[in-house]
Amino acid sequence: MSGAGVTVERIDGAVFWRVRLATPRANILDEAKVGELRAIQARAGRDRRLKAILLEAEGEHFSFGASVEEHLPGRFESMIAAFHSLVREVVTGDVVWLAAVHGQCLGGALELVSICHRVFASPDSRFGQPEIALGVFPPVASVVLAERVGRGAAEGLCLGGESVSGKEAARMGLVDELAEDPSEAALGWARRCLLPRSAAVLRLAVRALRTPLARRVVEDLPVVERLYLEELMSTRDAVEGLEAFLEKRPPSWEDC
Repeated sequence: MSGAGVTVERIDGAVFWRVRLATPRANILDEAKVGELRAIQARAGRDRRLKAILLEAEGEHFSFGASVEEHLPGRFESMIAAFHSLVREVVTGDVVWLAAVHGQCLGGALELVSICHRVFASPDSRFGQPEIALGVFPPVASVVLAERVGRGAAEGLCLGGESVSGKEAARMGLVDELAEDPSEAALGWARRCLLPRSAAVLRLAVRALRTPLARRVVEDLPVVERLYLEELMSTRDAVEGLEAFLEKRPPSWEDC
């Protein structure tokens, strides 16, 4: 199955789904891909045999993140709403998500990876939240990233805008396991730890473990979303940063 630059392969008797971002080299998370991922999550919720979804990507890099073009005035409201709906649906759902990362994993892609239950990455991977350099901030990471890496590391990533290596990501808890082939490592873990288990019990365990995070996303993400939509995007600097990135020039900040 495939659609909107995302492919789905059912493996191991369809108890696992391999979901691939399939628009290399950048695998940009545009609104079409986000919509397809939401549809996959909805179908997964109805398939009671399913034990895990493995999220991976074709090409040299996992993903450079969300579409910058879709964050410009006139388009950002729709994109933000769709992406935040995907995050809520994954976090409040009952399906195990695994991520297998290689190359660059930036911006919205890191936000998506950070809500997966286990993250596997290659030694050459790099993780970052570079939004601050574009004059914006990452709403989802602002709410959920500290859950994985702690407050200090989350603030360092979001305020500093620098990327970290796979090794450093593992040290801070963003990555659970480093492997030369993260996809095979993820499937190995799933086959060893999830395959023998009851699918029904796994789903209840996911809901139980995610209760505090789900509450935080449901209650806090709308607050941060309003800050982004109503205050950030009314500033000149937010639009200037995004346009400068697309025009490949240094930004000229009004408030610098």
